[in-house]
Parts: sequence; structure tokens; C-alpha cells
Amino acid sequence: MELIIKTPLGLENIVASRILELDPYVVLTIKPKGFAGLLVVEECSDKRRLAEHILREVPEAENVILVEAEASGDIKSIVEAVRKIIRDRISPEESFAVRTVRRGKHDFTSIDVNVVVGAVVKQEVGARVDLENPDKIIQIEIINDKAGIAITDGFRWKKMSGRKKPSIRFFNKISIVQMPYLGSLEGAREIGARIGRAVQAYEVNELVIAPSKPVDAEELARFIEGVLEGVESRYVIQKKSYARDVRKVRVLVQDLYQLVRDRRGEPIIVFEPEGVQLRECREKLRELFIKSKRVNFLLGSREGIPKGVYRIADMVVDLAPGITLPTELAAPVALASVYITLHTDYEYEILEEANKQDEEQSINE
Repeated sequence: MELIIKTPLGLENIVASRILELDPYVVLTIKPKGFAGLLVVEECSDKRRLAEHILREVPEAENVILVEAEASGDIKSIVEAVRKIIRDRISPEESFAVRTVRRGKHDFTSIDVNVVVGAVVKQEVGARVDLENPDKIIQIEIINDKAGIAITDGFRWKKMSGRKKPSIRFFNKISIVQMPYLGSLEGAREIGARIGRAVQAYEVNELVIAPSKPVDAEELARFIEGVLEGVESRYVIQKKSYARDVRKVRVLVQDLYQLVRDRRGEPIIVFEPEGVQLRECREKLRELFIKSKRVNFLLGSREGIPKGVYRIADMVVDLAPGITLPTELAAPVALASVYITLHTDYEYEILEEANKQDEEQSINE
């Protein structure tokens, strides 16, 4: 066992063909023991050189593990194999983590392996455990009665890491005020569903559907149905995917002019082509987000936000000069653009203020 290669399901043969092009004399096992998404290079002339070529030339290979020790698929054998290679690879000053992937039936779990191997490494080397950002990772791949062991640098692609801050508190402060898309019943429902999915994806504070004048009841009803359908469909996916709690976005209906009057003490930001570029109002945006518990984004539809509202708004912003955004893209583009504009130092300041406000609210309650 020289290399263990992980691929997307269904691409095993393609990856195998590409590897054979790189080294015609390699001995490969595709889907060892029937495990999909896996290839094992049993023999090759130079495994380090081949691993480098695969990483550079075969993007279908998602992970290439250079096996440094092979053992039987039991904990005792794995521990002994690890013991032989760790002294030259991990220093007492470094941190480490053990990652085990177990395939097949065994009388132990992956966690059991992690615990035992971790204890041996601490005993033999004196290195400390760091499960979040380790300097080194001991990777153990168990395939039925065999185990391949590798020691790699600690970098891994992660959705979240110590340097990232959750963006959810930022978007929780935003109320999307959307004029309804009306017209054909099918079109109103479809655009509504797209908007609903988008606002739920960002988990904004709320979505307010805000007509500015009397509208056809059936067209509005179809638009609202689409919005609720989109919110629900995305919410169901989020509940399955996220480890944290997910809040379903509240959907309201209110006349646009009455909403503007009702929220006159809150920041109101209109997104229309007559406005200034986003970069020109970054400082003011920052101040509004830091000082306010809720920030209102006003978005038009086939008809834009009435110009009389411009006078009341804190600012009018043009997201993409020279481009008219489709109705269903306006909210997600506005949310992403403002977030990026206020990212780095501004974002952390905003998030810190949001945390303080939450703490104060909890104390008051």
C-alpha cells in the first residue's frame, strides 16, 4: 500500500486511467473491498513523485494520502506502526490530531482508535492535542483488515476555522423589504420562491412584502405562496445540514409607505440605480450597522422603489452601475455586497456590538 486516493463517487475509473497515464507501471486497486470513492496504489516506482503528479494533474482526486506505514486492521497493530514513525515526524513543540476513517466491520470505533493513538503520541513525543488547528495530523485509513497510516501537515479545507467568524449575526440585523413581483401567476410564484430561498439562506431578520399601491389579489397571493414555499424548502435543508439551530425567516406584508413611516427611526437603505456606489458609503454603512439593532434594505421589483421614499431613506445605493438586476437577484446581491464591503475590521466591530446587544437583551429579559 503506497497511496490511498479518495475520489467523488463514480469517478474512480477516470482517476485510475489518469494515474496510469502518469505511471503505466503502477499497480492499482479500484474500489478495494467494494468501497466506492476509493483507490489504492499498491505498487509504484516513486510514491512521493507520483503523489505530487496526481495532486497537480488530477483534480478528480480529492485527497491523496501518502502511506508511511501499513498495519493490520486492529488497534494494537496500528498503535505499533504509529509508534515507529512519529518520533521523526512530530516534535514536542508541535500540536497534533488523530483522524481515523474506518471501513468494514470491527470490534472498535474510529473514536477508540483516535483516543488510543493520541495517548501513545503524547506519551512518546510529548506533543499536545489540538483538534481544531493542529500542526500535524495522523491520518489512519482502515480498509477491512488493513490500515494505511500517514502524517501530514495540519491544514485542511474547512467550512469554519479559528480565523473565521460566523456571519449569521450580521445578517440577523437586516430586514429585507421587497416590493412584490406581479404579472403572470406562474411567474409571480416562481420569482417569489427564489426570493424566499435566498432570504432564508442568509437567515435575515425578516422579509416584508411591501406593495406601494393596490395590487391584484390573486397575483399577490401567488407571489406570497412562492415566498413561503422557498423559505420552507431552504429551511428544511438547513435543518438537516447545520449543526447549529436554524431560525425560519418571518414573512410579513405591509404597505411600503406605512412601513417607512413606522420605521423612520431605523436605518433605511434603498437599492436603486440612482444611488451612489457602495464603496462611497462604506463608512456611513458601518456606523448604521454598529448603532442599530435592525437595518432595512428596500428593494424594488418591476417598478422601482418610489422616489418619494428616497428623501426619507438614510442612503440610496447602486449595487452595479449600468446593470439592472433581476428581481430575484436583488436581495442576495445586496446582502452579499454589503457583507463583503463591511468585512474585515468593520465586520468584527459590528459583530461585537451585536453580541453586546444580545447580552443586554438577555439580562433585561
